[in-house]
Amino acid sequence: MVERIDGCRSEVISVGTILGKVKSAYNVEIEVDGDSVVIEGDNNLMVLRAKETVEALSLLSSNSDIDPMLADYVILLENDGKLQEFINMEDEVFFTTYSGRPLKAKTLGQRFYIDALKRSELVICSGPAGSGKTFLGVAMAVKAFRNKEVSRIILTRPAVEAGEKLGFLPGDIAEKVNPYMRPIYDALVALLGQENFEKYYEKGLIEVSPLAFMRGRNLDDAFVLLDEAQNTTVDQMKMFLTRLGMNCRACVCGDFTQIDLPRGSVSGLYDSMDVLKGVDGVSLISLNEADIVRNPLVQRIVRAYADRDRNRAEEF
Repeated sequence: MVERIDGCRSEVISVGTILGKVKSAYNVEIEVDGDSVVIEGDNNLMVLRAKETVEALSLLSSNSDIDPMLADYVILLENDGKLQEFINMEDEVFFTTYSGRPLKAKTLGQRFYIDALKRSELVICSGPAGSGKTFLGVAMAVKAFRNKEVSRIILTRPAVEAGEKLGFLPGDIAEKVNPYMRPIYDALVALLGQENFEKYYEKGLIEVSPLAFMRGRNLDDAFVLLDEAQNTTVDQMKMFLTRLGMNCRACVCGDFTQIDLPRGSVSGLYDSMDVLKGVDGVSLISLNEADIVRNPLVQRIVRAYADRDRNRAEEF
């Protein structure tokens, strides 16, 4: 069977890595002919599925090139029969705040991220400042809590600046870790309102703990979010991931450009994304500068630093 797709963005899907992924996934042959793509194979069903995947990649890449990791996700959705559902979710309001503000994904990467948070037990997301990785993760945690899918929300992050030695700071655990959790507190107040946040916090339904205090615990019936995960060590990340219990969903997010670990240390975030690649129930998402939804200046700042680091690497 032969299928031809005319008028697609063949320059995007013809990139070797992307093309190879589709061919391998469906055991078909694919050729690029100008602005068309020709798919050929012995199995009609596989040819049709490859066609749907290529059409989706062309559609989703209308504003930017497809990241190979996102291409893997498109193939996964097609294999699960959920690709069309994902494509149709562009204008979906996935959460409404206490004040009635509707929240939607603003970029392609955010759509993949939200969809992964809906479907997977564990989502590991890397991305630059302003790409929404923390806020969207907290929003999906609150949504699961509101819908009674979990009974509590647990928020944690490594306190690298204090070397995890929080005992020298004044106050109880919450007061000690408060400076490090401020971005998450702000997100919770924006989503729930100050009064609801304080009520749930006082009842222990929203818990904030430094990463060091996760050791030895079993996290059951909870949505757990680990923020600033780029500052975990390999051992800390393994410790955290092995705490996940029954009916537990987890979101791990961090930014590879803001690693504060001692020089020579391997980031637990980087290591986990390598080790857990392809593990059932785990989704890996990479956001980039195109997903930054803060002041456009932030996009330009991130791009400038990335260019500088790339030039330095080429010098060596």
